[in-house]
Amino acid sequence: MARTPKERFTAPLTVERLDNEGRGVGHRDGKVVFVEGALPGEEVTYERLRNKPSFEVGRILEIHRESFMRATPKCPHFGMGPGSCGGCAMQHIDHAAQVAFKERVLLDALWHIGKVRPENLLPPVEGPSWGYRHRARLTVRYVEKKGGVLVGFHEKHSSFVADMHVCPILPRNVSEMLPVLRELVASLSRPDRVPQIELAVALSGRTALVFRHLEPLTDEDLAKLKVASESLHFDLWLQPKGPDSAYPVAPENRDALKLVHREFGVQIAFTPTDFTQVNPAMNEAMVSRAVRLLAPMPDSHVADFFCGLGNFTLALARRADVVIGLEGSEALVERARAGARQNALSDKATFRARNLFTWSLDDWDALNREVGPIDRVLIDPPREGAEALSHVLSETPEKPARVVYVSCNPATLARDLAILVHAGAWRVRQAGIMNMFPHTSHVESMAVLEPGTPQTS
Repeated sequence: MARTPKERFTAPLTVERLDNEGRGVGHRDGKVVFVEGALPGEEVTYERLRNKPSFEVGRILEIHRESFMRATPKCPHFGMGPGSCGGCAMQHIDHAAQVAFKERVLLDALWHIGKVRPENLLPPVEGPSWGYRHRARLTVRYVEKKGGVLVGFHEKHSSFVADMHVCPILPRNVSEMLPVLRELVASLSRPDRVPQIELAVALSGRTALVFRHLEPLTDEDLAKLKVASESLHFDLWLQPKGPDSAYPVAPENRDALKLVHREFGVQIAFTPTDFTQVNPAMNEAMVSRAVRLLAPMPDSHVADFFCGLGNFTLALARRADVVIGLEGSEALVERARAGARQNALSDKATFRARNLFTWSLDDWDALNREVGPIDRVLIDPPREGAEALSHVLSETPEKPARVVYVSCNPATLARDLAILVHAGAWRVRQAGIMNMFPHTSHVESMAVLEPGTPQTS
């Protein structure tokens, strides 16, 4: 199908700022223009992709005046044109500028959505910029006109798979596998029935690949996959149905992947389909910061909400008297309990499956009766945030001494902090970002709250 011609604007547009997705923002003929790939201070020519009454969306064509923030992308598949990989959005922006951009996104969200300002800005937590993505779902497509099987991320704004041969944000061993994985899937009896390869790489380098297959594999197919797993040094997992159906071909590899917190002497076994952070080095730094900011005492009673596998819980159990982890998934709770046993922490870390999106004052009171007065709280919710829990913490008369809120969504963080600050007499003592996803617009952040009347700005 021929590509639809786009309107091109030859008169240069001056870019004023970046929006929350990392697009350049300017104005033309009274309309806001969002230009992918453009940076503040630049004059650019662009082609229009979308035209609405009050705004336009375009893609950069030519730079007439270049920003000091512009960097040379490391990946040959990064770009703004058709066919470019959509795995990254900001490789064209200098690393320090990316961090500053994310800080601004956080502070703007806190103020414009929640009317909240932190009393102090935490320094950003940073880690590796390349080879950091240890978790990913690679899409697999059989595309005859492109020479066979494609394995990689989707193209920008498209359901098509990018024609990738390398990926600098993946660990080097996985990046170097991409061409071989294409050939491997192409050699199977039904390459069109293998839609996805999920990868998980531990901080140690131990690698697992999960092959999703929509039809049973033949004996020959399985033999080829086993040979590849041995030659490429990865643990082979198969997934015939949903995520819960995934299993290792060699049963002894089920608990081979380990989430590590060296500061606390904690290791947590996880499977390739369990939720863990994509950046294990940053995750380790994030947990260390959270424990330090929460500052549990040897007699503290801590509640860890949305605890998952016990990522924060078990580290906190090394510092506090009692920690209870709460999570909506019974399966994750069982995995967390296993982690407590593996680390000899079952006497200090307990876990409960609870619906945290309907949390109430009665639930909070029952929790305090169960484990004793809770004086520290850690919250690490999904993108939906922790609205119900925030209302409870704003309403309870006996407030914990400190709350640390870890967020992957500045908008819901701002909403929840507004509830705590404006309705519940909490102060946001500190807030800051963690650059968990370099070269993307994703913002991971952390806020520290204590009871008290907020300072006036």
